[in-house]
Amino acid sequence: MPSWLKDAVFYEIYPQSFYDSNGDGIGDLPGILRKLDYIQALGVNAIWLNPVYDSPFWDAGYDVRDHKKVAPRYGTDEDLIELFQAAHEKGMHILLDLVPGHTAIDHPWFQAAQRAEQNEFSGRYVFTPEVWDAPPEYRWLTGVSERNGAALVNFFSVQPALNYGFHDIKYPAWQNPPEHPDCQAALEVLKDVMRFWLDRGADGFRVDMADSLVKNDGEKIATAALWRSVRTMLDRDYPEAALVAEWSHPERAVNRAGFHMDFYLDHRYNGYHSLFRRNEGGEDLSFISKAGRGDITHFTEDYVPQYEATRENGYISFLTCNHDTPRLTRFLDVSEIKLAYAMIFTLPGVPFLYYGDEIGMRFIEGLPSVEGGYNRTGARTPMQWDSGENLGFSAAPAEKLYLPVDSAPDAPTVEAQTDDPNSLLNTVKSLIALRRRFSDLGAGVGADGDFEVVYAEKEKFPFVYRRGKFLIFVNPAAWEVRLDWDNVGAQALGDVVYEIGRFARTEGEVVLGPQTFAVAEG
Repeated sequence: MPSWLKDAVFYEIYPQSFYDSNGDGIGDLPGILRKLDYIQALGVNAIWLNPVYDSPFWDAGYDVRDHKKVAPRYGTDEDLIELFQAAHEKGMHILLDLVPGHTAIDHPWFQAAQRAEQNEFSGRYVFTPEVWDAPPEYRWLTGVSERNGAALVNFFSVQPALNYGFHDIKYPAWQNPPEHPDCQAALEVLKDVMRFWLDRGADGFRVDMADSLVKNDGEKIATAALWRSVRTMLDRDYPEAALVAEWSHPERAVNRAGFHMDFYLDHRYNGYHSLFRRNEGGEDLSFISKAGRGDITHFTEDYVPQYEATRENGYISFLTCNHDTPRLTRFLDVSEIKLAYAMIFTLPGVPFLYYGDEIGMRFIEGLPSVEGGYNRTGARTPMQWDSGENLGFSAAPAEKLYLPVDSAPDAPTVEAQTDDPNSLLNTVKSLIALRRRFSDLGAGVGADGDFEVVYAEKEKFPFVYRRGKFLIFVNPAAWEVRLDWDNVGAQALGDVVYEIGRFARTEGEVVLGPQTFAVAEG
C-alpha cells in the first residue's frame, strides 16, 4: 500500500477547463502549474488529471491516439514532467488517467490492425472473421477497414476495444481466452505504458472502465486476475504508485483485483446516491436534503458491508462529483452541500474533490454536446476564478472557449469567496484542515481511524458515527432534533472540535439545530 494514501485528499482536474495560460480558449498544463499554490492552499495534496494524451478528442481524450505523447493543446511531455516535479516539491502527488480498454480509431495500433495483411498488431483488437459476422449482443465498428471483419468497440464507435480476451467463449472463431498470446501481448503493452509515465514522475493512475477489459466476464474473475498481474508489477517495481478503479464494487476491485482504492460512484439506488442525489418524481429523497425525507439506512445497509469487507486491503473513495456526473448544485443548495462535504471529508476512505465544487460551481443546463460530453457537458465548464474576462479562465474571445463560462450574474468565483469566512470555499478548507489535524478522521485502513455506525434509524434523524475517538453528528433536516444520551453515550462527550449549525447537550439529551454537523470528542 503506498504510504502517502493514508492522508491523501485528491483534486480532480478536467484539464481543458481549468486554466488557459496561452489564450487559445482551452486549459493546459502550464495553466495547472500556475494554479498549484491555489490547489495546495485548499489542503489538497494529490491531483487526478483527466486524460492529457494525444487524441482526436471525440470523447474528451478518452479516445487515445498516442499513449506516450501529451496532446499539443495541453503542452508537451516536458510540461507534464515539469508539473510532476513541481507537485513533488510541494509534497503533492499526481495520478494520470489510464484508458486501458480501447484506443482511438486513428491510433497507429488500430491503423495497422485493420490492414488486410497479417501483422504484429492484427490481434491487438477484436475482429470477427467477416464483416457481416457481428453478433447483436456486442457493439461493432464496420465499413472502415481493409480487413474483412467487424471490430468490437467499447463505447463510442470511434473507440475500438483492445483484446484482453474473453472469459466465457461463445464464438471460438474469434474469441480467445485471456491466456492467448495476443491477449497477453495487450496486457504487456498496458504495463509498458504505465511504466513509461511512472518513470517520468507520475504517482499512479485512475483507471477508466477498470472492470470491463476481459469480455464475457460476468463475475470479473479474469479481469481481476489481469489487474492482479499489474499490481504484482507495481509492488515489485513501483511500490509507492497508486491505483484507483472506476469500478464501484470494492470487494472485487480492492480485494480481488488489487486496486488500492475504488470509487463509490453515483449508481442509482446505491448508498452514495441515497445520500446526495436521490430524486424521484420531483421529490428530493436524499438523506442530506433539508426536506428531511431521506433515509440514512439506505446508505448504511449498502456501504457498511462493503467497508467491513475491504477495510484491511484498501480504500473506498467518496467524491463530490466527477466529469461524468452532474454537480451537486443541480440537486442541493449551498447549506446542504456544506453538510454533504462534511460527511465526505470525515467518512473513511480517500476523498476526491472535483474542480470548482469547492466554490459551488453550477451544472450548466442545456449545453450542446462538446467532445462527447452529451448530458455530462454541463459538469465540464471552465473554472471560475474571478470577476474578470471569462471569469478568469482565459483571455480568449468568449466564442473560442472550450465551453462557455457560467453567465449568471451571481456565478460563484474563487475571488468572491476567498475573504468570506462563511463561504463554501472556506468551509471546504476548514473541513480538509480538520481531517489533517486529527488522524482519526483519516482514510482508515486497518486500525487507523476506525469507523462505526452509532445511530442510524430508518426514517429518523440524526445520523451518528464514530471515527476513532470522535463522535460525528449529522442532522440535515430543516428542524431541530433531539437524541437521548443513552443512544450515543453522549454523557461522556468531550470538546466539540468542529461545528456547522448548532450543537448542544442538555439534561439527558443531545440537541442538534437545523442543518447541523458536529464533531465531538467522545
